Amino acid sequence: MDDLTSKVLSAIALIRPFLNDDGGDVELVEVTQNHEAKVRLTGSCRECSMKQSTLKGGIEETIRKAVPEIKSVIAVED
Repeated sequence: MDDLTSKVLSAIALIRPFLNDDGGDVELVEVTQNHEAKVRLTGSCRECSMKQSTLKGGIEETIRKAVPEIKSVIAVED
């Protein structure tokens, strides 16, 4: 695992408890060569009407603050 991936996983660990409180979670799918973090929303986050807000205002903000090298966070489906 490279250093960038480790940093993103650490950032996800910061927000995970808040997602878990609502029955949801997020998992890192990959960090691309273009410094994009691809994530998958799971649990209640997957179908939640607020998932875009959670993705942009919570997950992406947390990752980009902790890992400035990440240019964007993209949600992927199964």
